[in-house]
Amino acid sequence: MTIHKILKYLALVIGVIGLILLARIIMAGDDAIEASASTQASVVTPMLWLSYLVLLVVIVLVAFFVIKGLFRGNIKNTLIAVGAFVLIVVIAYLVTDGTQMDLKDGGTLSASASHWVGAGLVTFYILAAIAVGAMVLSGIRKLIK
Repeated sequence: MTIHKILKYLALVIGVIGLILLARIIMAGDDAIEASASTQASVVTPMLWLSYLVLLVVIVLVAFFVIKGLFRGNIKNTLIAVGAFVLIVVIAYLVTDGTQMDLKDGGTLSASASHWVGAGLVTFYILAAIAVGAMVLSGIRKLIK
């Protein structure tokens, strides 16, 4: 049996279990779930565990296929791409600054956490600009040809 068939059947089983758990949540109703902790534990918790299971399966499969692809493909290009990503994160970190902030709930966001949040946002903006630029460049190349 190929990996594709196994994954297809696994996805089908997880989907059916998810539908059953969703039906239980819908039948219980919002008010009953909000009012009773025991209802939350018996109805919502299994759905959360299923979500955790799906996340674990996805992470394991992604890690497996990435590692498999690394050994099969050109590791030089992979290392260049990872290095470019790290360089973008470093540039974003150096461009931003962190200041301590008071949160709405009364807590405090440290300067370091603020710095990393800002760096994450700038990293996202840089990567989004690169993606849009690559799509525009690809479109222009197709028009020229």
